[in-house]
Amino acid sequence: MKLLTPEIAVRLTANARDRIDAIERGLREPDPRPVARFFSPVGAATWLATEMDVDGILFGLADLGFGCPELGSFSLAELEAVRLPFGLGIERDLLFEAAHPLSVYAEAARAAGSIVLGERRLLTAARRLSGRA
Repeated sequence: MKLLTPEIAVRLTANARDRIDAIERGLREPDPRPVARFFSPVGAATWLATEMDVDGILFGLADLGFGCPELGSFSLAELEAVRLPFGLGIERDLLFEAAHPLSVYAEAARAAGSIVLGERRLLTAARRLSGRA
C-alpha cells in the first residue's frame, strides 16, 4: 500500500534538502513540523515523519508502543510492506496537520511515554491557554 502522495513526498524531500543545506552552510539545523503521521490500526505504533531521503528513508519520531518514543530513521518501504491481522497495514492519518515543530512533539511524547498521549497533552495545554478548556 502506498502511504505517500506525490505532494507529501515533495514536502518530505524538501525538508531533507533544507537540513543538508543548513549543515553544509554551518547553520543550525531546522526544526520542521511533521509532514505525515503513520499508525498501526491494530496497535500502539505511531510515526511522525519530517523528511525523506532519495532512498525512501524517513526521519522523524517513532513510537512502537513500548513507552520510549525516539527520534530516528525508518524505512518507507518497510512501513508499506507491514501486514497486520485482518488484512490491514500501516496507515497514514489523512487528517493530520502538525501544529508544532518535531522537537515539541518529541518532548511531549517522551514525557508522556507515547506520541498519542503526548499529542493529547499538547492539545489540552493549547485549549487551556486559549481559554477553551
